[in-house]
Amino acid sequence: MKPQDIIVSSIARILQNRLRAGLSSLGILIGIASVLCMIAIGDGAKKIIAEDIKKLGGSNQVRFSTRTTIWKRGRPHPTKERYTLADAQAIEGDCLDVLFVLPKNDINRAFLTSQDGSQSMPILEGVTEDYIFGMHWQLQEGRFISQKDVQNEKQVCVLGANIANELFGEVSPLGHEVKVRYYWRQTPVRMQVVGVMKSKGNVLSSWRSLDNTVCVPLTTLQQRLSGIRYVEDLIVFFKETADVHNVIDSVRHVLHKRHRGQTDFTQYWIPKYNLRRLEHIEKVIKIALGSIAGFSLLVSGIGIMNICLVSVGEKTQEIGLRKSVGAKRIDIFWQFLSESIFLCFCGGILGVGCGWFAAHSMARLAVRIVPIVDEWPVVLSVQWMLISVIFSIFMGVVFGVYPAIRAAWMSPIDALRSDT
Repeated sequence: MKPQDIIVSSIARILQNRLRAGLSSLGILIGIASVLCMIAIGDGAKKIIAEDIKKLGGSNQVRFSTRTTIWKRGRPHPTKERYTLADAQAIEGDCLDVLFVLPKNDINRAFLTSQDGSQSMPILEGVTEDYIFGMHWQLQEGRFISQKDVQNEKQVCVLGANIANELFGEVSPLGHEVKVRYYWRQTPVRMQVVGVMKSKGNVLSSWRSLDNTVCVPLTTLQQRLSGIRYVEDLIVFFKETADVHNVIDSVRHVLHKRHRGQTDFTQYWIPKYNLRRLEHIEKVIKIALGSIAGFSLLVSGIGIMNICLVSVGEKTQEIGLRKSVGAKRIDIFWQFLSESIFLCFCGGILGVGCGWFAAHSMARLAVRIVPIVDEWPVVLSVQWMLISVIFSIFMGVVFGVYPAIRAAWMSPIDALRSDT
């Protein structure tokens, strides 16, 4: 019997009993769809976290912040040492794996007033000239803060997209002055707008928009606004091939030498750990849901074997007749095995389609229920689709072999004598 004849006869038998074939394939469909939906949503969540970390400068960084108090014997003790600009320069020079260091001070709710009286309360960041490269900012117009601005404590600023729109609307803010205050009763400091940054959106870590940021020279913020002479944060960017723990040890070694052996004022945050933690959680979820889907596929596979055995019983006389006119055992075997394979194949194909539809539906529902992001990406690779289809075919082979063998080894005399 030719392969094309086997395929045609298998499809014809499935079409003759469409309802039974559909119910038989339903378990395969549900199992494949649930696994693909879970993978698509999980990979979408990982993509959201990766993009969020990229907005904050990427994963190849370590953020050293200042610890003002430490606990000893159950009591808080204040720390005395603080970061300086010289520390940032020393770390860049002495640590081989470090690309550059961004010193930074923040004022969470500063007061900004434009010349026409428009007001805003942005996040004021005192930074250096490398900030725009390290944090992947792009300019909409104008320029960013320069090295001379930092050295000379220039009264200049770069506005985020939202702040520029709030204070100036459609008018270009370049060259205009804004009044900046750290607190309400402080004497305002006049600053000239030299640039506007492109829109960057929200970040998950702080539930705020990065477009509500205003950048000023670090020395200007220290000397004229906050009065804080030290540096609050050091963002250390390192090479992709470097080990993050070696980078941390080298930075702490430099700080240890420069601060008379004191390092208790330092604490750090590693963005890479967020991705690793997410990957670990995702693996656990995949194992749990994969086990559930595996039971669904096992049950559906047993159901398909049952249907194939019923089909063998219904066609007993046909098997005896075919054998009596010269049909070989291998032809009978492939006739019934192909039916099982096509049932599982159809279930796999429909499962891929249903999984894609379910993933998009769940992504839209997630955005409405928990509005963390504007859009939840659905990441469903062709590789996983192919694996799902191949696995469904494998299921058809596993659960179709026994009925096919039983049909192939049936005696033609006993088959013709059968009443079924």
